[in-house]
Amino acid sequence: MKSVVVTGAGTTEVLNVERPIVGPADALLAVKACGICGSDSFYMHIGGVPPRQGNTPLGHEIAGEIVEVGPEVTGLAVGDHVVVNPMASPTGIIGNGGARGGLAEFLLIEQAVVGESVAIIPDHVPWHVAALNEPMAVARHAVNRANPVAGEKAVVFGAGPIGLGALIDLTLRGIDTVVIDVQPTRLAKALAIGASAAIDSSKEDVAARLIELHGDSPLRPGESRPSTDIYIDAAGVPAVITSVQRFAKHGARLSIPAVHKSPVEVDFGALLSTELTITLSRGYPTEIFEVTYDIVAAWDRYAQIVSDMVPFTEVQEALTLAGTPGAADKVVVTF
Repeated sequence: MKSVVVTGAGTTEVLNVERPIVGPADALLAVKACGICGSDSFYMHIGGVPPRQGNTPLGHEIAGEIVEVGPEVTGLAVGDHVVVNPMASPTGIIGNGGARGGLAEFLLIEQAVVGESVAIIPDHVPWHVAALNEPMAVARHAVNRANPVAGEKAVVFGAGPIGLGALIDLTLRGIDTVVIDVQPTRLAKALAIGASAAIDSSKEDVAARLIELHGDSPLRPGESRPSTDIYIDAAGVPAVITSVQRFAKHGARLSIPAVHKSPVEVDFGALLSTELTITLSRGYPTEIFEVTYDIVAAWDRYAQIVSDMVPFTEVQEALTLAGTPGAADKVVVTF
């Protein structure tokens, strides 16, 4: 079979490798779609995870069809459509330093257990949408960290895949959600997916606009602050943290799934009177298959997150596209 591997810093190759042999407790998946994550470009740049000699398989956003099942596996059958938990592999995280990657024609699911390593999805969910399961679990964890309550008001900074995933999650929970970005196409997509409003922070006064949309909750007389309950930072730029510090109301919550690549100043003295709750969000401790139900129920909304579908025969072009800033929002490789 063919598999994409990192063969050196900045170098990937499509190699011919042995098709996996299915053990008694394993299942074999014919990969049908695999998303490309921003972390894949990072792995390529450093030459694997961790940087090492030899080949590092790529791909961890996986959906596919079961083509072989070991005799000890229960609850799975040939023909089942599934999404994959890359963290559950006993030989290392799939596509993230482990022995196997999802940018391959076949993927061995070792010690296959429904609800732990895979989840079955209905056949009507398109493969490229199913492949969003893993990144949408990241978005769901960010929302969970903010402890949302139906009827609250939220803001998502950044209308990339994680931000849009958080938007869908919040709106499915009955939360009015505004999206903030600087790219008109992303803002238009956010509105199409379900944002109550979209703000271009390069052109508008964000605080004033949020007060119009969410109401005014001043900390003290003569002051105005948006009555926003939840802020999600899916942008990873210092201006987001600076802005939230400046206008968060008392008791607001800030959840940060974005990766900040440089230190950000936080003024705890100024924040004291707001009692702002700040939580960091990493991965998906419990959410990998929680989000599957949402994707099945609202797959047509999630489908709009995918900007480009590229066939596996052009996977190198797909990796270049995904790794070029501003060229694409979400690239999914199809088989």
